[in-house]
Amino acid sequence: MCPIFVVHEHHASRLHYDLRFEMGGVLRSWAMPKGPSMDPSQKRLAVEVEDHLLEYADFEGIIPKGQYGAGPVLIWDRGTYELEQMGEDRILVVLRGEKLEGGFTLMRMKGKGPPNQWLLVKRKDGREKPGWQLIPELTQERLASLAEREPPCQMG
Repeated sequence: MCPIFVVHEHHASRLHYDLRFEMGGVLRSWAMPKGPSMDPSQKRLAVEVEDHLLEYADFEGIIPKGQYGAGPVLIWDRGTYELEQMGEDRILVVLRGEKLEGGFTLMRMKGKGPPNQWLLVKRKDGREKPGWQLIPELTQERLASLAEREPPCQMG
């Protein structure tokens, strides 16, 4: 059985997207200010954050005010992935999602910045979409359908 990935659209203090991969019994997670892209020319910052419980993959709702990450969270994309290569500074995956598909590379940024900063890049594999634009999915109707709820407890 292939492991899962999910991308949450998270309207916290600022809109960002959370990319999560099922790895080792948890969801390894990266916060992405601009979200993923299907355009190989768009390198996207991905800041590695704490692992989340697997149950978080199905979470949608409004995290109550006063809590970490308060605001609406919805599933923007999900699917399965194949891990092609995993190293300390580079992760290669093939995504099979509803919106994201094909090869992607996560590479740790080198230099003087924090060690948790990575770049996510769509690889050229015939499934890339030059000029592709990410479209947020939170509409007033979707917001009205979300209930205020506690997310699954975070790890650590």
